[in-house]
Amino acid sequence: MEGTAARARVYVVGVALGALYCVHALPAVTAPWWAVALLAALYAGGERLSGTFYPVLLAAAFLLPPPAAALVALPGALLSPVVQRPHAIHRIWRAAQLAVAVWVASRVHWTLGGRDAVVAPDFPYVLVPAGAAVIAFCLVLTVLDGGILALAERVPVRLAWRGLFVRSLAPIAVHGLAGLMMAVLWRSPYGPVAALLVLLPMCVSWWAFAQYHREQAAHQATIRALVQAVDIKDEYTRGHSERVGQASMMIARELGMDEGRVEVLRFAGILHDVGKLGVPTRLLRKDGPLTPEERRVIELHPEYGHEMVRGISFLGEARAAVLHHHERLDGSGYPYGLVGSQIPESARVVAVADAFDAMTSTRSYRRARPVATALEELERCAGSQFDPRMVTALVRALSRHGWRPAVTADEERPPRPRRPVSSRPEAHR
Repeated sequence: MEGTAARARVYVVGVALGALYCVHALPAVTAPWWAVALLAALYAGGERLSGTFYPVLLAAAFLLPPPAAALVALPGALLSPVVQRPHAIHRIWRAAQLAVAVWVASRVHWTLGGRDAVVAPDFPYVLVPAGAAVIAFCLVLTVLDGGILALAERVPVRLAWRGLFVRSLAPIAVHGLAGLMMAVLWRSPYGPVAALLVLLPMCVSWWAFAQYHREQAAHQATIRALVQAVDIKDEYTRGHSERVGQASMMIARELGMDEGRVEVLRFAGILHDVGKLGVPTRLLRKDGPLTPEERRVIELHPEYGHEMVRGISFLGEARAAVLHHHERLDGSGYPYGLVGSQIPESARVVAVADAFDAMTSTRSYRRARPVATALEELERCAGSQFDPRMVTALVRALSRHGWRPAVTADEERPPRPRRPVSSRPEAHR
């Protein structure tokens, strides 16, 4: 939400006001405040350890009146570490979203007689109000998350909510079972101490999950280092990889891909030129036209790149895009001269994003073309060089969101006279 749009800020304020409404009746609530404080402290500690600690929140929804349950979420969410900027807005958003979701879950649970079911559990009937509360909790989070995706991240409205509920329900249902076990033990003769034992296996599993995320973060740090190395080596395309990743993501979203594939396509765009690390620097920075032998060396970079990333398992189809993003529909591309649908879809996406950014960025041999001119050139070559679906998707995405072409070379350095190797829009190093 960095550089959050005004309408997204209004949305966050609206959700925050909703959270205030959820807790406004606290003075009239008769609840054991020591239990509220203990659950709030547990959630705050879990939030710092794992980032999400829904079992405690759902246990609060099963044990406490709605306003008190909503209060449990606020301290932990407001004090939790935040990476993205602006920090204050992210914290307020997280706290408000969770408070509203917990309030709704508690209201549903109590309305269906869940309070009595927890005190004298009668399985499997105790699962009915608890299950309804978990579904309500997940639904509220999904609705609010989709709204912020549409407003702050500019995801198309028709795609903002797609798959969110289905992806969230299973893990939240597991959290709900743990929360229900906590609540039942809390109300049993064994008391709150026994309820806290439920958290021990959950903490172990979260630790393992955190280790997995740290491994992914290490992979991503490696990717960033590789891209920075390419940018340093090929000074005239600095920033190109990041922008190709952004354009690839826009195309993927316009095509209706789920967010998992969108992220993979973003990585594909970022890494598409990583094989340039295997190309001699003198060729990447050569001022004059390339000889046929030099051109053949340059054209090895997709294969070099594929070898570099083939061991990064989470990249999935991004590896095929790294290898095949210079293929052309008519078979005149490289490295294998694939034709039409033989070219992986991910590679066809990155090819369009790559050519678009190459044309709209200043290079050593020419100034940047206007966006409209670049799109006209892509449309002219659609069907022979580029997949028309990808070109159309980029045109639609840019018509909605626009594009700020960045200059990749030093603005103060005048373009050096150099004859482009080819008049086709993809010809760049």
